[in-house]
Amino acid sequence: MKTNSGKVYRQAAIVAACLLPLWSQTVLAERIKDLASIQGVRNNQLIGYGIVVGLDNTGDQTTQTPFTTQAIGNMLSQMGVNLTQEQGQKLQLKNVAAVMITASMPAFSKPGQPIDVTVSSMGNAKSLRGGTLLMTQLKGADGQVYAIAQGNVLVGGVGASSGGSKVTVNHLSAGRIPSGATVERAVPSGLGQGGFVYYELSSTDFGTAQNVVDAINKSMGPGTAQAVDGRRIAVRAPEDVDARVSFLGRIDNLDVKPVVGLAKVIVNPRTGSVVMNQKVTLETCAVAHGSLSVVVDAAQPQLGQGADIQVKQDNGSLMNVKAGANLADVVKALNALGANPLDLLAILQAMKAAGALRADLEII
Repeated sequence: MKTNSGKVYRQAAIVAACLLPLWSQTVLAERIKDLASIQGVRNNQLIGYGIVVGLDNTGDQTTQTPFTTQAIGNMLSQMGVNLTQEQGQKLQLKNVAAVMITASMPAFSKPGQPIDVTVSSMGNAKSLRGGTLLMTQLKGADGQVYAIAQGNVLVGGVGASSGGSKVTVNHLSAGRIPSGATVERAVPSGLGQGGFVYYELSSTDFGTAQNVVDAINKSMGPGTAQAVDGRRIAVRAPEDVDARVSFLGRIDNLDVKPVVGLAKVIVNPRTGSVVMNQKVTLETCAVAHGSLSVVVDAAQPQLGQGADIQVKQDNGSLMNVKAGANLADVVKALNALGANPLDLLAILQAMKAAGALRADLEII
């Protein structure tokens, strides 16, 4: 136990030493295109229902998926092959699968441009590997057809070791078709209309919004940009479309120093991951959870030294951390003593409820 705890502690100390320079340095400048997006310039989601054929006996069991046989009957009737209801019910096609097709059509897509599509089985097909998607209409939220998809489905996740004794099989009921759809209808965009273009920050922050306005006005001239609120910025743009594209291209690459955001701790109890930013701190507190006890004493720190953090178990294991009253030290000490993700989550929640954790706790 002592050897494993010491090994974990050394690993945690190495990680902390690597991250310490990142925490201590000032906020670096980012481009406006990394902080904000132009209002109205976005992707559009498409969806469709289709049939994949050519499977190697890994398709739907049509007796249990009646919608597959119904789709096949409708397709055949459009091609001049008419089946009676009795004949359609007797179809036993193991090389066919009913699928849903999803795609994201980028902004400014024009008819004739290709886009990638994702094909996912909606029946009980075992695998879509080797199948071919038949022509399928992709519709938007308004019910209009915006693209047509067709092509060979590419399914990954099947592999074998060099010796042939180990086979790895991942999820085979979904695949992709690169450039598998062709845009048939363009989505109107209002970028070239009106005298203003609006930038929207990825997160609301009044300080960052003001820094963006200052950077644009400094580079493009006073009065070019003004903040509407903590998230949206109005930019006066040229009326000519060509000049507007060049103008926005220059704005996108301007450097801005974003304001440091809220102190936040992200916890994923399924994986045990804990991520925090540099503003997370702790107040004096004491937490007892099962066999673990956490004491953060920041009442009387020595001059030039940080606070003392003690984490111990009932069996006598004890670890002292003298690196300031911050959450990174508590997490590192708990991991060194073998605390599981549920223990860590319970302790963080208790600290937050007691007001000792100076950060927003978000569980994903």
